[in-house]
Amino acid sequence: MSDFNGKYALVTGASSGIGRAIALVLAKAGADLILVSRSMDKLEKVAEEVRACGVSAHIYAIDLADVANVREKVAAIGDRHPIDILVNNAGMGYTGNLDDMPLESWQTIMDLNVTSVFQCVQALLPGLRERNGAIVNVVSVAGQQVFPGWVGYCTSKFALMALSRGIAAEERANGIRVTAICPGSVNTPIWDTDTVDADFDRNAMLTPETVAEAVLGVLSLPDSAVVEELTLMPSAGVL
Repeated sequence: MSDFNGKYALVTGASSGIGRAIALVLAKAGADLILVSRSMDKLEKVAEEVRACGVSAHIYAIDLADVANVREKVAAIGDRHPIDILVNNAGMGYTGNLDDMPLESWQTIMDLNVTSVFQCVQALLPGLRERNGAIVNVVSVAGQQVFPGWVGYCTSKFALMALSRGIAAEERANGIRVTAICPGSVNTPIWDTDTVDADFDRNAMLTPETVAEAVLGVLSLPDSAVVEELTLMPSAGVL
């Protein structure tokens, strides 16, 4: 997909961090953007940045953790816009030992990090098949290895990795390219959330912009090629 002009990309979790960076790098490449997140105010700020690149931006405030309604709402977006690229970036972090993790927290992590992706994909598959589209799932190195104190989060990311591989296997014959990108630690607002308690050197982490450039590189390959899994680590050695 070397030419992004006239292509529509839907990015979830687009109001900050990796999602915002991916939206901007795709906009600079010529793609029109569909921005999805919970906060309409934050989305509008990103939309202004996207439009400054000379492309269109449409915003939809959706709580993707409300998985019972995700498929219907995202399918309605697909009915309005011919989406060529789906970037599933929305997710949450969680730290805490498994033995005292509340069931409600476990279910919330699984809903947002896994089930919402499943529902977004189901909602847009028909159109993606028609347009030989692409799906990028922002997983994590935590979908490849487990870290103490992060078991709930890692479990959700391992599940997302399995989902990515499953979609790739089933949809390859339909012309859909699926990539699971697995960054190490990235300096984003996730480290400031109430559900994450970790003490890392954030200056040694990847930047959202670096991850976004990797996503653009994957999507820029000819339609005859796909990077199905990409691990991207900070060169400084921090996880």
